[in-house]
Amino acid sequence: MNSLSFLCHSTMKPTCRILNSFRNSAFFGFTSAKFQNGLAKNGNSSKFCLNFEHNRQYHTYPSRILGFGNVLDVTQKAFAVPNLSFGQSGVISRSFSSRGVSLIASLSSKARCFSTSVETRVNENNFERIYVQGGINVKPLVVERIDKDENVVGEEQSRIEVADENVKNPEGLDEAKVVSPGGEYSDIENEAWKLLRDSVVTYCGSPVGTVAANDPSDKQPLNYDQVFIRDFVPSALAFLLKGEGEIVRNFLLHTLQLQSWEKTVDCYSPGQGLMPASFKVRTVPLDENKFEEVLDPDFGESAIGRVAPVDSGLWWIILLRAYGKITGDCALQERVDVQTGLKMILNLCLTDGFDMFPSLLVTDGSCMIDRRMGIHGHPLEIQALFYSALRCSREMLAVNDGSKNLVRAINNRLSALSFHIREYYWVDMKKMNEIYRYKTEEYSTEATNKFNIYPDQIPLWLMDWVPEEGGFFIGNLQPAHMDFRFFTLGNLWSIVSSLGTPKQNQAILNLIEAKWDDLVGHMPLKICYPALEYEEWRIITGSDPKNTPWSYHNGGSWPTLLWQFTLACIKMGRTELAEKAVALAEKRLRADRWPEYYDTRTGKFIGKQSRLHQTWTIAGFLTTKMMVENPEKAALLFWEEDYELLEICVCALSKSGRKKCSRGAAKSQILI
Repeated sequence: MNSLSFLCHSTMKPTCRILNSFRNSAFFGFTSAKFQNGLAKNGNSSKFCLNFEHNRQYHTYPSRILGFGNVLDVTQKAFAVPNLSFGQSGVISRSFSSRGVSLIASLSSKARCFSTSVETRVNENNFERIYVQGGINVKPLVVERIDKDENVVGEEQSRIEVADENVKNPEGLDEAKVVSPGGEYSDIENEAWKLLRDSVVTYCGSPVGTVAANDPSDKQPLNYDQVFIRDFVPSALAFLLKGEGEIVRNFLLHTLQLQSWEKTVDCYSPGQGLMPASFKVRTVPLDENKFEEVLDPDFGESAIGRVAPVDSGLWWIILLRAYGKITGDCALQERVDVQTGLKMILNLCLTDGFDMFPSLLVTDGSCMIDRRMGIHGHPLEIQALFYSALRCSREMLAVNDGSKNLVRAINNRLSALSFHIREYYWVDMKKMNEIYRYKTEEYSTEATNKFNIYPDQIPLWLMDWVPEEGGFFIGNLQPAHMDFRFFTLGNLWSIVSSLGTPKQNQAILNLIEAKWDDLVGHMPLKICYPALEYEEWRIITGSDPKNTPWSYHNGGSWPTLLWQFTLACIKMGRTELAEKAVALAEKRLRADRWPEYYDTRTGKFIGKQSRLHQTWTIAGFLTTKMMVENPEKAALLFWEEDYELLEICVCALSKSGRKKCSRGAAKSQILI
């Protein structure tokens, strides 16, 4: 038997020392592993290791891993796959003894994760072909306790201690010192941190996310006891800004594992690259006193309405960039699996279709507003997140021969999308007057009313609502249809990502300030304005009893929007607006027990079906407070105008000779 033992610094805690030997196996594809689960105790300490009964010849000349060439020599850091399962199944699992343990690993600063460079160590085409099309079948690895410490290198680099009393919080989160950058936390912040830490979900002893809500009085949590990608973002930012990045790293990698799994509704599977809306850690009993923890994802097949979560992949990309910016750990972005997952999401979003516009076409309920609310088509929220994710990807994607076409597609889409949103979604007094005088039924390449919008669509309330110095991006645009509702999240992310011009971004904040009573009221901020009422509510929502006027998604007030509003205000130098909103929220959130949303036109009442101890309400408040205290950290999370994108035009009209591109004329009017 010719075997090699090496240290694996797993990216998901607990960090284990690996006793590894292979026989004719691929790097990820352990084809015939036989795993055993045993327990041995040695006083108060035990040691974990993974035992693969395989042999593998490792040489200093190129070996074959997953179909592409790689060189592994003695000078390189050993790298290996953590306890992953990329198989076509519904759960990912690890097995262990029923008596929980917590692992605290002390590793040398030289030890790195099994990160590798896409440019130098992988033939990208082969990797993408195998990973994307075929999936990777890997049996779940079994953690085995042993009482002997043999054939494991690097004893001085890795020490594993067992502490049974810390099983619920392996990161020691409850014991963390509660100190803000400016001094001690206030009572409300202390309570918020305690509640946030109580919401942490662990998987095999490692923190992997936070539940959507942790309401002790909730007898039917439905899916509020799951970890949502969308909901975890403010929690992740709170931990990152506090210097606790491990939970975010674990979350990013575990959700990445779930990406390539089989997802089917009525014998039909959506495209590769779709990220789950949420996942739940379930406990499955095995035999005797043993059990197994599994990750059970939901890609929309269990969701109300069976709608795919389009925004999950976009939020994942945004969070991946935020992790690298705040922690400085860019090695995570360079990993082969992360780069591949990133490309899968981008390929899914950039796939050619029948659409004539650069905006993403989605169904109703595919984002934060996950119920029928008349946002099917090209909703602003999706476009703003899409633009943000493209800008993130432009920074993180490794550029080489295999990715240069994708990079070019990203640049082209960014340019086209920014022009499209700025030109056609923007509404202020000047634009409204232009629409009011539109001619219809124009058949010409020179048409002014390109979408055949009928002027009578302009609602009466809008004409008197928009201030002279204000404006906003409308909620949706399709042929013969403009949704003139104000959607807060989409407009805020248009500011954060610089999807809007500097002048447009200031005008959005001017509007919010001028219409403070409508959009903020007693609790920031309205998810949309105005609410659908009467016959409009009945037809568009289908008489949804949860989305009644001025409730939930239909004009409800959502405190989690506060951190995004604060980020936009910091970017535009309007921190006084953010501080005003924070002071308003601070008066009520703790007393009201951190509700999910508020009802009524001014947000006076706690939502009729609102969960209490809603995690993203808590995390959003904490993130807001830390960003106000540390605006330089907040600056890492937004983008300034990219003037290079404005010079890119891919329409090729100048070459065709049919007409001149409208980009130049629009740029002179919009970009200020």
